[in-house]
Amino acid sequence: MSLESNAMAKILIIDDHPLFREALHSAVELAYPDADTLDAASLMEACAILKDDTGFDLALLDLNMPGVKGMDGLLHLRTHFPRLPVVIVSGNDDPRIVSQVIAYGAAGFIPKSSKKSVLAEAIQSVINGAVYLPEQFGTEQPDAVDEKTQDMIKRLASLTPQQIKVLKMLCDGLLNKQIAYELRVGETTVKAHVSEILRKLNVFSRTQVVIEVARLEALGAIDNSTVQLVPDT
Repeated sequence: MSLESNAMAKILIIDDHPLFREALHSAVELAYPDADTLDAASLMEACAILKDDTGFDLALLDLNMPGVKGMDGLLHLRTHFPRLPVVIVSGNDDPRIVSQVIAYGAAGFIPKSSKKSVLAEAIQSVINGAVYLPEQFGTEQPDAVDEKTQDMIKRLASLTPQQIKVLKMLCDGLLNKQIAYELRVGETTVKAHVSEILRKLNVFSRTQVVIEVARLEALGAIDNSTVQLVPDT
């Protein structure tokens, strides 16, 4: 997803601190003066907003929210709203945390200590399709991510065309009976496809499948509408 510089962006800020939400509003306005920006003070509030409105271009998420442990907030958003780019904005910029949020499908990481101009630049970068990392992580993160990405790309390449169709429907949130109806096959056949997808991708749940596909989408390794590999150029 990308926007022209004069287009209206729609952004959801998810943070329990009013002052920092205000700071993020200011950064969004610097990047997109006509942006439609909404606030959520909790993950529950954010999910309620997202269920009613699927038109957001980006979510800015604080990792440390009340009632949310570790990466649970990010994983919840990636699982239930897999097409929504999520950027983590956190006061904890430990390289291990940065590596983990990117591996779990975040579209970027912005330290809370960043200047407003840096926040604005990061927001523009992600909306225009890039994965944003602070400069100090620019040479450290890609190697770790690339190794995992290449392994998953090889696994995806082993799926049959029918399994790819099932995978896309899984990522769209369809249940087995809905997939069976769409493909005009029995539900037992769908269950067999799902089991084989889990085995080939070396994951243990449907949720993990969605997270992995969303991560590869964010990195530009697969096409987000067809779940097909993007050829190297």
